[in-house]
Formats: sequence, structure tokens, C-alpha cells
Amino acid sequence: MKYKYVADSCCEFPEYFTETHDCANVALTIEVGERTFVDDETFHQAEFLQTVKNYPRAPKSSCPSPEAYMNAFDGDADVVFVTGLSAELSGSYNSALLAKNLYEEEHPEKKIFVFNSESASCGELQIMLKAAELVEAGKELDEVVKEVEDFAHDQQLTYFVLESMEALRKAGRLSAMKAMAATALNIKPVCIGLHGTIEQESIARGMNKALAKMVDLSLEKLKKTSVPDTKDRTLCITHVNCPERAAKVLAMYVAKAEFKKTLIIDARGVTTLYAADGGIIVTM
Repeated sequence: MKYKYVADSCCEFPEYFTETHDCANVALTIEVGERTFVDDETFHQAEFLQTVKNYPRAPKSSCPSPEAYMNAFDGDADVVFVTGLSAELSGSYNSALLAKNLYEEEHPEKKIFVFNSESASCGELQIMLKAAELVEAGKELDEVVKEVEDFAHDQQLTYFVLESMEALRKAGRLSAMKAMAATALNIKPVCIGLHGTIEQESIARGMNKALAKMVDLSLEKLKKTSVPDTKDRTLCITHVNCPERAAKVLAMYVAKAEFKKTLIIDARGVTTLYAADGGIIVTM
């Protein structure tokens, strides 16, 4: 049986995975004023960050069409695993579901499974990694689907720290006064993704303190899950234009815990939009 792994472009597949698995990204688009950026291989992060910096309002992202997903389902795979941005944050999941239903009507021999990542970025990658791991372990298809769904809903942790609150201000999620005060006091939010929604779990003055707090909070939270041992977890760190910071975060984690695998990943377009320059996202 052949498998394919499809995700929207907020998922950053690492090179080793694309070289060893049949996988595809389905592009979202981002509008910044009159400019449209496609989140594919043409995306230029530095140019995008500068454009966003100069634009006074919030950019807008658009999810892939069902047709775009259906094109990604093509190929000789018997089974296609699909994920995207959390259904609570984007229409990408519903677009993928519609695509699945339409495609299976035309191709009843192909099985397509769409998972709500309840996350984003490297959280989506974790879904794909989990599915591949279970397939390669020889699990039956129904077991793979159930275990991936359980992982997404009950086990995965997503944390992130933002360098700036400007993106939240532009999006209307934070008043200009609060954003200005946070900038003046060098306050950094430590946020958690809970079943697809975003909540602020803590704050700290200065990036270093915020990252240290994120490490401690996430490891403590992990102990309360059904898979509390870090040796059974893959640690994924996605960064927006700050590889040295990501390496520092990795060092902070491995100084306190041992993981099955660790990955540092460069952000694609949609992740760059929402995490902003200097942002760090961690999943495990």
C-alpha cells in the first residue's frame, strides 16, 4: 500500500521527510494591501517581512481551495493523510474535507483521511510525522487514524513566544495602548495552543526570560498528558528569521530532557505572518 502526506503551506516539511516520503504542500495566499504573496517556493521571507512592517493594517490570509487540495491528492498513493491549520483558526480544514468528499466520489478506490491539527506550523508537521511513524511501525490503517486523532486532540502541545505584539495589534486582538506599553516594558507573551485556540499562559520581561518560561511551562504541562515521557516525543522548533534563537531554545530543552527526535525548522509564509519576525513556535 502506498501513502501520501498532504498539508497546507503552514506546515513546514523538513527535507529529510520530503526525500523519503510522498508529500505535498497546498498553498495559502497572503494579501498585504494590493500585494499578494503565494505561500509556495516563490515566497521570499525578507521581502514579505519588510512589506508587512510598512503596511499599517493587518494582512489577510486565504485558505486553499478544494480544487487545490484535490490536485494534491493525485498520484499513485492508495491512502492520503491530510492536515492543515486548526479548524478553529482557518477555513483550510473545511476546504480539505470538502475536497476529500468530492475526490472520493470520483476515485472510490482511494482512501483520504483529513485530520484537524488543532495547531499550526510544526504542530501540523507533528501530525504528519505521527502518521508516518505509525505506518512504518506496521499499524493497521484504522489504528493509524485513531492514534493520530488522539494525538492531535489529547497529546500534542503547542507553545510560542512572540518578539513583538505588533501583529496582534494590527489584527485587532490587542489595543494600541497595550501594545505600546508591552513594547516599552519589553514584555513578551508566552502563549499556548489549546484545542486549536490561542491563549496567553504567561508573560515575561525580555525574550530570554520568556523563552526560559516557555521551556519550563511546556515540560511541566507535558507531565499531565497521557504521554508524559519526553523520550516518546519529537521536539519541533519553528523560527521566523532567528536560527540562533531556535538553537538556543533547543539547547534549553535538551539540557532538561531527552527527546526521541529534535527538529529546527524555518518558517514558511503563513507562519511568518502570524508568528512575525523573531517568533518561536514549539511543539512536542
